[in-house]
Amino acid sequence: MKQDKSVLVITHLSQLLDLITGFGGFVVPLILWLTQRDRISEMDEHGKSIMNFQISMFIYALICVPLTFLFGLGVIGLAIIAVLCFVFPIINAIKVNKGEQPSYPLSFQIIK
Repeated sequence: MKQDKSVLVITHLSQLLDLITGFGGFVVPLILWLTQRDRISEMDEHGKSIMNFQISMFIYALICVPLTFLFGLGVIGLAIIAVLCFVFPIINAIKVNKGEQPSYPLSFQIIK
């Protein structure tokens, strides 16, 4: 396996495609993880953390949808989720570029 920080950085940043396409932020990191996990050192670990984050944010968003009808609380939750989905991929791409370990808080460990 080879060490390739640039592909790891791109994998983290590819989550931001949700802002452009609406769905690419899940599909592109998934494809990168599945195709590169045996070739690039640490890709399996990073891919799992990204997928866990994406799935967790989707679950939180599903919970917020019915809450929008209850005093508008879901709107606040969705706004927080939007900020988290924008900020954490950027923070973690910077961490990976510096050689640090990325972390996605509030993620369920669905894929182990």
